[in-house]
Amino acid sequence: MTAASRYTYLGPEGTFTEAALRTLPEAATRELVPMISVPAALDAVRTGEAAGALVPIENSVEGGVTATVDELASGEPLMIYREVHLPIAFALLVRPGTKLEAIKTVTGHPVAQPQVRGWLARFLPEAQWESAASNADGARLVQEGRFDAAFAGEFAAPTYGLEPLVTDIHDAQNATTRFVLVGRPARPAAPTGADKTSVVLWLRADHPGALLEVLQEYATCGVNLMRIESRPTGQGIGRYCFSMDCEGHISDRRVGDALMGLKRLCADVRYLGSYPRADHVEPTVRAGTADEDFLTAADWLTRCLDGRPGGVSGR
Repeated sequence: MTAASRYTYLGPEGTFTEAALRTLPEAATRELVPMISVPAALDAVRTGEAAGALVPIENSVEGGVTATVDELASGEPLMIYREVHLPIAFALLVRPGTKLEAIKTVTGHPVAQPQVRGWLARFLPEAQWESAASNADGARLVQEGRFDAAFAGEFAAPTYGLEPLVTDIHDAQNATTRFVLVGRPARPAAPTGADKTSVVLWLRADHPGALLEVLQEYATCGVNLMRIESRPTGQGIGRYCFSMDCEGHISDRRVGDALMGLKRLCADVRYLGSYPRADHVEPTVRAGTADEDFLTAADWLTRCLDGRPGGVSGR
């Protein structure tokens, strides 16, 4: 297959990322290529080796996946085109015949540990944890005999010749990981009415109220923020950029006006895309912030400039 029909994902085979990718209808007609890391998956898109990459970006228990957030904030720009929400429950995968009392070492992705910490404390309090590049990679390490058990998806067991000793492990009910399908920059898809817009921004100056000024741009335009996360820029202590998701599409006047305000205020703004929400929830549009309200206000301003502020209605 050509690069245009190839998707990369955080591998190896058997990761939750692969499971999330396979929920997309187009995955059935694509070559799915596992990569060793999030940067590797995204770099394949940047170099033209793949049309898209699916990577984890947020977990309902642990928060942002920093490798993805940082990659999208730096390097050659990329855009988000889709998101997938996948409910997460872990299985304890072991080599056949392994008993629970024999487990002394366990492994899994760092994001997995906070989701199973309580279970570990209850059932394997003496087990030593060591992180793996992914949950599936942890399963591979168990297959090789380097660890006694791995926390991964139950579906990964056959791939690595393991068996699920315990299933449905999760400290938090309804734990979910959010994944994003990332491609090279292009025109965003048409709005669906239930969309999300993502940006990364860098403040122009560090002064009291600098972040408040940014948040007020969203508030004034009636745009609801869904996520805000600060990440170090690498330029010194206290130097941060902010990764943000908000309700709405860039073509919505309230969102477009908010983004223009951010561009005026900030040293830089990186637009990461407007894309359909996985939960299909439509935003509640406050009075005065619908598209027609912005158009009415713009028309009023034009009339003022023309010397006829009252217009026909006299308002």
